[in-house]
Amino acid sequence: MILVCGEALIDLFVGAASPAGLPSEVVAGGSPFNVALGLSRLGRATGFLSTLSNDTFGSLLASKLVEAGVCPSYVRRCSNRTTLSVVATSATGEPQYSFYAENCADRALTADALPPHLPEEVSAISAGSYALGVEPIATAIETLLRREAGSRVISLDPNVRPRVVGDVAAFRDRFERLLSYASIVKASDEDIELLYTSHDPVSVARDWLARGAKIVIVTRGADGPMAVFGNTIIERPAPQVNVVDTVGAGDTFHAAFLAWLDANGMLSPNGIEQLKPDQVTAALDFAAAAAAIVCTRRGANPPVWNEVVDFMVTGSPQVCMRASR
Repeated sequence: MILVCGEALIDLFVGAASPAGLPSEVVAGGSPFNVALGLSRLGRATGFLSTLSNDTFGSLLASKLVEAGVCPSYVRRCSNRTTLSVVATSATGEPQYSFYAENCADRALTADALPPHLPEEVSAISAGSYALGVEPIATAIETLLRREAGSRVISLDPNVRPRVVGDVAAFRDRFERLLSYASIVKASDEDIELLYTSHDPVSVARDWLARGAKIVIVTRGADGPMAVFGNTIIERPAPQVNVVDTVGAGDTFHAAFLAWLDANGMLSPNGIEQLKPDQVTAALDFAAAAAAIVCTRRGANPPVWNEVVDFMVTGSPQVCMRASR
């Protein structure tokens, strides 16, 4: 099982205002939530460790997890309201977020509420986004990663959200501390730009490897993903698709990369240490294909395994407007 830790929230997609009002659509979301759904849809045993509200939105999130086949045993419920993320997309499909998140359920997990031990079937832990930078869940996740480091694969995605975490420098300090526990780091070039004033993705990746990570994946929009591990750098092209929006595409990439490793028996500390370039290339291509599929859909709607395989075989004749982050 892959245990995903972090926030779950509601994305409220809004369209252009008109005399008739402001059209909107409610969608279950949150970066780690999307990763959990993506993993389960790709056929991997998945759990979700977080706190959901007892309100209507929290019930929607819980039902989506169950519907996708995510193990509900690690989900806690509370009376805090659900975080609301208002999403408006640009002409190129890039999302623009406004968050209403103070004292909400997705940050309510405490270290005392962590499971006292994880079963052996949990082979990996994925954590990320603003849950790494808001309390008390940030301390809870750090406590869990410190406790489990070395015995399970730990995969991190900073997915930086300055409007939620506030102090980006403090977020960066904590994230760099977590790197000593990490096996895999997946980040976008935008994340790197937000975290570091002078950003060269390769140099940042090398620094993260020196701090403890074994492999760093950088997604770079239309330029495609890059992997840095050991003395090796692998760059792969982005699939060409007609973009509807890029919401959830980076999360789907993360999920699909982990899913490919898991399906091929490599999602273990030893497996990550021994990854070969051809294996990393195959995992990158699979993950990029999954993310491309999401870009052709409204919101975070991850594909199943056969959809990704079929897409990789048939390709797409459409022109890429902008690929995922």
